Amino acid sequence: MKIEKYISGLLYRYQCVTVPGFGAFLTEWQSAQIAEGQNSFIPPRKVISFNSNIKTNDGLLANHISLQEKISYDSAIAKINSQVVFWIEKLQNKESLTLENIGEIFSNSENNWVFKPNTSINYLTDSFGLAGFNSPEIIRETQTVVAETPIAISQPVVENEIVEEEVIAEETPVIPITRNKPNTSWIKYAAAVTLFTSAGMYGYKMYYDYTIDQKTVLVQKTVQEKVNQKLQEATFILPNPATTVDLTLEEVQHVTKPYHVVAGAYRSEQNAQKALKDLISQGYDAQVLAKNKKGLIPVAFGSYTNLREAQNELAKIEAKDSIDAWLLID
Repeated sequence: MKIEKYISGLLYRYQCVTVPGFGAFLTEWQSAQIAEGQNSFIPPRKVISFNSNIKTNDGLLANHISLQEKISYDSAIAKINSQVVFWIEKLQNKESLTLENIGEIFSNSENNWVFKPNTSINYLTDSFGLAGFNSPEIIRETQTVVAETPIAISQPVVENEIVEEEVIAEETPVIPITRNKPNTSWIKYAAAVTLFTSAGMYGYKMYYDYTIDQKTVLVQKTVQEKVNQKLQEATFILPNPATTVDLTLEEVQHVTKPYHVVAGAYRSEQNAQKALKDLISQGYDAQVLAKNKKGLIPVAFGSYTNLREAQNELAKIEAKDSIDAWLLID
């Protein structure tokens, strides 16, 4: 039995998968990277490493094999031990041990185990559907500015050049003309009369507006008093009083189901609907969940109100239909 396929399936959901008596495979989150010099871009991923010092059985791998193979826990432990013995003998014979979708382990000159991970598999579920890509190198053009060389133009030489004397005209004397200044004292008196007239007109307008406002307030007060008196004297009689109707509103309880057993996540809405129909035809209460931050659309086998119920259903689905199902919590 090849147990590496079960180890590979567990690495998608767990950070550490221990093989009893052999070692532990660890995953570490790595952000997106740019490979300098190669113009390639790598999406976020889980980097796999191996530690041969962690050999204690934590029960994760044996329990998973027991559910998948439908055998007892002790039988699963026995199969793991048998596989580990075969791996150790192969490494002691200086042979390379290749684990499918995980990596390669070999012994160096000092008899130490060296692990070389398989970088073609991305175990980070948040990066599902994302792949690395190469970008063509950007070549920037440089412009060369050519300096222009000035051309000297020789001026013709005129021999025996005759310099004309500048003739300075005689200045004509300027005789100032004296004019009589007109009398403008009457303008001051006209401005004063206009100012006083404007002030009087403005004061009269303010007094007239104030008088009209006072009269308007008095009329409104009188009308309001008469209306209040009529309302106090009025009597309203309803010929057919309406009967009282009791309305009982039923309280609608909204049951939240934050625990989902996810079958897969799709970037295309068409593929998500196709997967939904397939799960419904198998008898599952499947549904399409909201698109996540990575732009992927999860499709769930079903949703549950508590964690224990969701974990039990996940174990049944992994043993029966799909080992790639995982638990999503809102």
